[in-house]
Amino acid sequence: MDKLSVMVTVVLVGGLAVVGSKFLQPEAARTGHSMTPPDTSEIAEGAPIAEVSLPAGLSGNARLGKTVFEARCATCHGQDAAGQDGVAPPLVHKIYEPSHHSDRAFIAAAQNGVRSHHWDFGNMPPVEGFTQGDVKMVVAYVRELQRANGIE
Repeated sequence: MDKLSVMVTVVLVGGLAVVGSKFLQPEAARTGHSMTPPDTSEIAEGAPIAEVSLPAGLSGNARLGKTVFEARCATCHGQDAAGQDGVAPPLVHKIYEPSHHSDRAFIAAAQNGVRSHHWDFGNMPPVEGFTQGDVKMVVAYVRELQRANGIE
């Protein structure tokens, strides 16, 4: 066999191995993340979904973010980002950990809206007049709330 034939064979065998390994994984591993939203059937409509512990203090950016959050986001996402049943999800939840939803995902959601994909609250519309700077401060606040609640 010449070198080209060997390389093509190696690539094909490697590709088949990767594809085969995907089919041998459990269903949850093939369909995406395994983070599922909590059952909220026992929570009253509009009540907080998550119990949020507050950090001892906030950084300067997070303090600014808290002010913006309270003015622009809390109407839907609830006080301290605890969510509101039937309205909007808690942002202090493992689903929104940085490794799954980057800071950029928060910016994109605020600027462009986001299709419902983790929760059954419907699509989130864009937030009019929200600058990237505003969102970055809100994200600083949410990330500090998350860390205070064991979400890294």
